[in-house]
Amino acid sequence: MHIDKRLIKYIKNLKVSLFLTLVFSLLTAFTIIANAHLLSDVIDKVFLKNYKLENVNELLIILILLSVGRALFNWSEQNFANKIASQIKDILRNKITSHLFKLGPIQLKAEKTGEISNTLLEGLEKIDIYFSRFIPQLLLSALIPIMILIFIFPIDALSGTIFLVTAPLIPLFMILIGSEAEKLNRKQWKILNIMSSYFFDVIQNLRTIKIFGRTSDIIDKIKIVSSSFRKSSMKVLRIAFLSALILELLSTISIAIISVEIGIRLMKGLIDFKDALFILILAPEFYNPIRQLGARYHAGMEGIAASEKIFALLESKPQIIVKDTEIYQLDKKFNKIIFSNVSFSYDNSANVLDNVTFTLKENTHTALVGTSGSGKSTILNLLLTHIYPSKGEIYYDDKNLSQINKKEWLKKISWIPQKPYLFNTSIKENLLLAKPKATEHELNSALQNANISKFVNSLANGIESVVGENAMKISGGEAQRIAIARAFLKDTSILLLDEPTSNLDPETEIDLIKSLTGLIKNKTVLTIAHRLSTIINADNIIVIDKGKILAQGLHEELLVKCNDYKKLVDKYKGAA
Repeated sequence: MHIDKRLIKYIKNLKVSLFLTLVFSLLTAFTIIANAHLLSDVIDKVFLKNYKLENVNELLIILILLSVGRALFNWSEQNFANKIASQIKDILRNKITSHLFKLGPIQLKAEKTGEISNTLLEGLEKIDIYFSRFIPQLLLSALIPIMILIFIFPIDALSGTIFLVTAPLIPLFMILIGSEAEKLNRKQWKILNIMSSYFFDVIQNLRTIKIFGRTSDIIDKIKIVSSSFRKSSMKVLRIAFLSALILELLSTISIAIISVEIGIRLMKGLIDFKDALFILILAPEFYNPIRQLGARYHAGMEGIAASEKIFALLESKPQIIVKDTEIYQLDKKFNKIIFSNVSFSYDNSANVLDNVTFTLKENTHTALVGTSGSGKSTILNLLLTHIYPSKGEIYYDDKNLSQINKKEWLKKISWIPQKPYLFNTSIKENLLLAKPKATEHELNSALQNANISKFVNSLANGIESVVGENAMKISGGEAQRIAIARAFLKDTSILLLDEPTSNLDPETEIDLIKSLTGLIKNKTVLTIAHRLSTIINADNIIVIDKGKILAQGLHEELLVKCNDYKKLVDKYKGAA
């Protein structure tokens, strides 16, 4: 039977709901047996012993109450099962979300967003069905037949033996058929993940597809992927329908065998009518939960297939261990940030940074320059604690960065990337990400400092205007300014700028530099720059190539002593 121990361990933490589910399952089984006993007793008395209806009124009332009780107990059992499913789904969703944060943005680049999204949404719904339908039915399939056998064997050992022999045939065939269905279900889930990932990529890149005129090719590929999923689903459904047919056939034949042997013995006077009727009423009830388990076996396999992807994600180990234990308290003021012989490599490959040493002094502007792939972004990722040095140390004054609480450290940093991400919500909500309790005055002040208040006020809904997915409703320059306003609002002592003007036209670049000039005042700034305009006035320029620092100093100094820097400057001038 498909029981995943990794899933079941979550039930153990919900002992009250599990206990009540078991209690109501037992009560349901008891009312089924009591109902059959009373019904056989009433029919025996009225039709064979010539009792008048008024003589069995009390029994009829009890019979009605038992029927109502059965429905109520069954509803309660399902209700608590749904509660267990909902709680486990929430626990898993929170664990997955928390684990994704632990994996971090660097490691998640290797994962397919569509697959993760499908796991969080569709996968958890399958887990919900697994716990709300399959597991409760598994309990009923175990409890009801056992309780019926306990009552039948003392009355009629032959019927009890037939029940005992025929009952295992249903789960046996269910498992035999299910083993093939399980393979198909895993394949179906794999194809669904591929399809979800592909659809997500297509939606995210519609503009690129249109520009290159590849719409027809993409539609054809979607048809192929969709057709593959349809064929996979049909194979699973064929197996499910076949198993349902076989299970129905087996249970019907088993009930027929019981009916025939009871009927023959009843005609020969070998069994009492009341007992015979009691057994005949219980026969369908005996096989029904096992038959229903077969019908829900498909849901169980879907849950198992989904859980494999969920646990594969949860069991993936972060390449970088996030240190949440605070050893050092951070002072509001500091003198310097020191990179001391820092080296770093991804996946134990060649060093991206090799023995890098430099200092970021308080309230100074440092620029990192170098060709693409030289290690500039890795230095930023180290300061953002997305990664930690493979060798060497980073110090905040005399405090080792690896021993500083990550949340506290990130409170001191503002980061403006090359392409800032704005959520598909209002400008106000995007700003409040930096300071959730900011006042209206603080928000307006941040917009003014970023030179975007005029634009925001010109919008129909002002600061409440929605920027759209990937900020599609505003320009790249406007998105950058909102990011700058967010940095003004956060107002940290350390500012990291990752080529903030590299994709902008010269006019917009000039406006943004004016905004940045106000932002970097009295802050410790590290800028990755591809344009001369953002580095020429820096207090220190670090030239890096292939993970090694070639030289550092002022602009005029480097023009004289560093030929690589001079080439980069000439290249920037040519690009300008």
